[in-house]
Amino acid sequence: MTNETLKSDNRREAKGKRAEFQKAKPASEGKTTVIHVARTAKVVKGGKRFGFRALVVVGNGEGKVGVAIGKANQVQLAIGKAETHARKHMITFPVVGDTIPHEVIGRFGAASVWMKPAAPGTGVIAGAGVRLVFEAAGIKDVLAKSLGSTNPCNLVYATMEALKLLKSREAVNVIRGKAEKPAEAPKAEETPAAAVEAK
Repeated sequence: MTNETLKSDNRREAKGKRAEFQKAKPASEGKTTVIHVARTAKVVKGGKRFGFRALVVVGNGEGKVGVAIGKANQVQLAIGKAETHARKHMITFPVVGDTIPHEVIGRFGAASVWMKPAAPGTGVIAGAGVRLVFEAAGIKDVLAKSLGSTNPCNLVYATMEALKLLKSREAVNVIRGKAEKPAEAPKAEETPAAAVEAK
């Protein structure tokens, strides 16, 4: 077999594997938003090799969100990698109306993000990266503040750590052993025996 024949066979095989992967790819869930794209450079013997790093958030707008970083030689490939990874690692957190249940601080590396519930109509008061995570998750009223590093990757991951710490009222009651008992059905009024005999 010639080299050209081998190359064509390899191309067909790779194309078939790619088609199988695309068929097996899960259906898209929610909206994908690119938070940050950076160009990277690796110094090698012949010069520099440039690549791209993409930070992506995926959310369904109902309290489910995922964040990931993808790296590749092309922007679209980097975004695709990040999106796939983010969908695999989505988290779910409790939501009260359009805000979060309680105040919390999330930390990742040198970045810290403080967030607090807000009254209806307040809107999302937060920085660029943190705001995109809230919007993807469906949070419409919240106050947030960056307390440390302003690195976009660390800020977004600190936001995710804060969301993981959120607990609903029911979950806290169960942890404290104060789970609310279901309301008892009202008892039927008993008819006095004398009244029954009179009838």
